[in-house]
Amino acid sequence: MLPKTEPQMTYDQLLEQVRYEGAYPTRERAQKVTHAVLAALGRQLTGDERVELASRLPVEAALVFSAQIPGTQPLTGWDFVEDLAARTGGTPATARWDAGSVLAPVAQLAGPDLLTRTLDQLPPGYALLFGRAELAPAA
Repeated sequence: MLPKTEPQMTYDQLLEQVRYEGAYPTRERAQKVTHAVLAALGRQLTGDERVELASRLPVEAALVFSAQIPGTQPLTGWDFVEDLAARTGGTPATARWDAGSVLAPVAQLAGPDLLTRTLDQLPPGYALLFGRAELAPAA
């Protein structure tokens, strides 16, 4: 069993950070984007990393993330962005912006070790969404 960790920030602090990262005009817009991105991530992540990440998120964010049933076919980072765009009615460019605006603070909450394990579990293309360089494997 994983140890219970207290979230490093409140839900309001998370929304303010998302609002700042994404330059969203209102808290409501930041909340809508946060819900959409966390739900999309919840459809991708499984296993211990899913449980541990949920324990590091503020409760309200963890509930949105954990309520999702992971899909049977993992999406690449680009497919994740396209799926997010389709579900929110946005463009791939705005969905990419939204994903980065939410996943950057999520990466901070996860910490480097959990983020590395999470990225190892996900298909290619997610590192940049979390604000981390994606290195190509050596040939």
